[in-house]
Amino acid sequence: MGRAAEILGTTPGFLRSLDEAKLITPQRSAGGHRRYSRYQLRIAARAREIVDQGTPLDAACRIIILEDQLEEALRINAELRRDHPS
Repeated sequence: MGRAAEILGTTPGFLRSLDEAKLITPQRSAGGHRRYSRYQLRIAARAREIVDQGTPLDAACRIIILEDQLEEALRINAELRRDHPS
């Protein structure tokens, strides 16, 4: 967790708060250390960016979830258009 926080320029406490908010759920090593995927680090970086702009953490988490849902919907839409042209 310390290394992930260092990479993101944030604190381990911030990463724990994202875990507590259920925005990201890191895997655990055999020793119990949190292990973050690249995707989770991108999400955490986005959360930090939004929070740094003055948005409360719970609202930042909701924004990120909505952004993720929109991205997935756009991907599915593009796929459907490709597979079923008008």
